Amino acid sequence: MAMPGWNGRYVEIVREFGYSRQLDYEAGIILDSVLGGTVSDRTMTGLIRDKALFVVGAGTSLGASIPVLKKFKDTIKIVADSAAKPLIDRNIVPDIVVTDLDGDEDALRKCDSMGTILAVHAHGDNISRLHIAASFKRCLGTTQSRQYGVVRNFGGFTDGDRSVFLASYFGARRIILLGMDYEGRVGRYSGTKKADIGTKLKKLNKSREFLGWLSKRTESELFTTSSPIPGFQRVRYEDLNKII
Repeated sequence: MAMPGWNGRYVEIVREFGYSRQLDYEAGIILDSVLGGTVSDRTMTGLIRDKALFVVGAGTSLGASIPVLKKFKDTIKIVADSAAKPLIDRNIVPDIVVTDLDGDEDALRKCDSMGTILAVHAHGDNISRLHIAASFKRCLGTTQSRQYGVVRNFGGFTDGDRSVFLASYFGARRIILLGMDYEGRVGRYSGTKKADIGTKLKKLNKSREFLGWLSKRTESELFTTSSPIPGFQRVRYEDLNKII
């Protein structure tokens, strides 16, 4: 079962962005058919429950966040797809990467080779890329539509906010956002084409809205090091050692 109330939010996504519910569902079926090394709930719970962890996005503050990640190298890191390559390039290995497979494929494969769990998301627009997940050794299939087989719906829309929904679902004690910026600009690491910036900003606005919605329903304590998000406490880099 998806989080109570999520289906209504999903209907909003379909309406506002013109997505096909049928294609989203079919994508979940296809992903279920190709998944190889599926990660169990027990493994995810063991990694996340009662932990203080980072969720890392590819926003404008990602560059400033990298020294923080190096300092707290033993803290669990759930990373949105586009942030994976800049982290790997700096010898920071994500524990989990949340991806709909539109980022750097080589970076994802490198993460996979180093033991990262790949939380692969299926939707109507990435059906042609879902076969990539077949080779991942530790994979978790996700959807924003109806669940099918081992493909689960934890809630969330973009790679960034899905990472937070995932951490909340598996019982993180504290979730601290790094590089998750909602100030109306697109980060250079996001890989967004100039022609797609308008749509990207619209998605970011929706992502921020969903995080505010989640904040009223989660038992996790929520923090952000960047732009304000409803229900999230602001925390400075220099004060992170007080909450981790």
